[in-house]
Amino acid sequence: MNRLDNLDTIIRYLMADLCVSHQISSTLEGRQRLMRALMNIWQPKAISHDFLAAQDAELRMQCEEKGVVEPHDEGLSIWQGDITRLKVDAIVNAANAQALGCWQPLHNCIDNCIHSAAGIQLRKECHDLMQGRLLLTGDAIITKGYNLPAKHVIHTVGPIIHSGMPTPEQEEQLSHCYTSCLDLAEQNGLVSIAFCCISTGVFHFPSQRAAEIAVEAVNNYNKHSLKTIIFNVFLDKDRDIYKQLLQPAC
Repeated sequence: MNRLDNLDTIIRYLMADLCVSHQISSTLEGRQRLMRALMNIWQPKAISHDFLAAQDAELRMQCEEKGVVEPHDEGLSIWQGDITRLKVDAIVNAANAQALGCWQPLHNCIDNCIHSAAGIQLRKECHDLMQGRLLLTGDAIITKGYNLPAKHVIHTVGPIIHSGMPTPEQEEQLSHCYTSCLDLAEQNGLVSIAFCCISTGVFHFPSQRAAEIAVEAVNNYNKHSLKTIIFNVFLDKDRDIYKQLLQPAC
């Protein structure tokens, strides 16, 4: 089966499972977008092994095409780019309280990007772990990485800033996000972890203060198994902030 046919199989399975109908594009990019959009609205349930084989084959090819990045430096560092390319023991996902991924088709948030690259197994595992409960702000859970280069995903919920200025309680919650993730990494004997910029972006935590809290929490944590800690940034402004904060350590 060629790639377009494989995508057709994936799309038709998801449409039947969701009881929806869409016109299927004749192009590779069009089929990939429709596959992702359907994955984003998929409700967790038992999954066909044949579907997983087809989905995983496509997602592995997408991963290879993006290019896998394997960091080797120990200590604290900055990496700018798509966190789904990093081959580390765990990447951190800025999740919502459901911890089931982003439900908005093709949304460009990190939650959507990670779930879309990992495959629908990730939503299913999160669903099985959460059992309908909500993940409290500052807490975290760990799952497999599935089709990501990373072995695991650690999902944490950061505070949402409505006023533009975080309260002391919200600053403490953000700090707790980092320590919760580090706790899970240490409990699972992980050596490397990549943090996204938790709570910035759509959660509106000011970037400068968020980075200060992140660096302070990581520096103050008593690490054992962890040797490599990466602050993953996407925007130039966040790269510059972290460079300034880590300058003495670089």
